[in-house]
Amino acid sequence: MFKAWWDIVILAVETQQVMWLRFMRLAARGPTASADAQRMVTEKFAVAAPAAADLLMGDSHVKVKRHRRKVRAIKRRPSK
Repeated sequence: MFKAWWDIVILAVETQQVMWLRFMRLAARGPTASADAQRMVTEKFAVAAPAAADLLMGDSHVKVKRHRRKVRAIKRRPSK
């Protein structure tokens, strides 16, 4: 039980890190800012909606781990 909650907390933290990195890039108004803004909205729905549905349905933490992998992949991209 504790492991499932831990995965959910880490997913939330990693999601916040991705958002912070993207907002910093938007604030810098770089050449990729517009594309990043569109990608941010698209990816947020692509990852957050299924994760929320899985949690509401009471699915195991295994699916949460799958969503964490997606968020980590998104996180690696803007931090380059």
